[in-house]
Amino acid sequence: MLSKGAAKKVTIYVNEDTRYHSAPLWKAVFDYLQHKRVAGATVLRPMMGFGPHHLRRSMEMEATMEHMPMRVEFVETEERVNEVLPTLYDMVRDGLIEVQDTAVIKAVMEGKGHTQEAQPHTEVRGAAQMMRIYLGEADHWNGEPLHQAILKQLRMMDIAGATVYRGILGYGAKGHTHKDSFLHMSHDLPLMISVVDKPQKIEEAMATLPAMMQDGLIVLSDVEVVRLIHSIPSDQPPTPSAPSNNKGS
Repeated sequence: MLSKGAAKKVTIYVNEDTRYHSAPLWKAVFDYLQHKRVAGATVLRPMMGFGPHHLRRSMEMEATMEHMPMRVEFVETEERVNEVLPTLYDMVRDGLIEVQDTAVIKAVMEGKGHTQEAQPHTEVRGAAQMMRIYLGEADHWNGEPLHQAILKQLRMMDIAGATVYRGILGYGAKGHTHKDSFLHMSHDLPLMISVVDKPQKIEEAMATLPAMMQDGLIVLSDVEVVRLIHSIPSDQPPTPSAPSNNKGS
């Protein structure tokens, strides 16, 4: 399985009717990648395209359907790409092979069809930091609600957990009152995002989040984490998660 970090993306373009021995070339390439156990490969069939001869091919044009370009993509480590590339180079006599530098920012493989026996609870305690982010519901960042953008950023940084709380009444530094009632529907109710993680992870988040906020407040507190879990992975220490019930500051 691929891990987070630098990698290579390989894209192979061939015509659908190009053959390799007795099989379509695109299928032979796919079968070879599967045989070599690359992390994963995808075959894409476009709706329309043209090649170096500038002949237009389309699903709507029956005469050119069988000549449609096929695209095989996969992402692997540089070592694995260098391993399979010589054979791919030999197989693709008529087509295009493209190799790009890329970065894997998330690699998750969820187990399916496995049931785990109930494990006894384990209590984990440790020092951590709590970060509370106060903002308005109407705040935005790059075209989307700011609180959603912050949550996405926290997930990309592998923060243990975060919870968004929606206020029903509040005011900020400007003294404006915001409330939610049947007679007064505010579109800028106060929100609070509560985050708990190791001090170094909170420090990493603090290097990014303030630049996303034009108006708001970030508060840090030292906390003691008590977490009940079923089992602890043997290859990594437990990480504190966001509290499920927080009364704010």
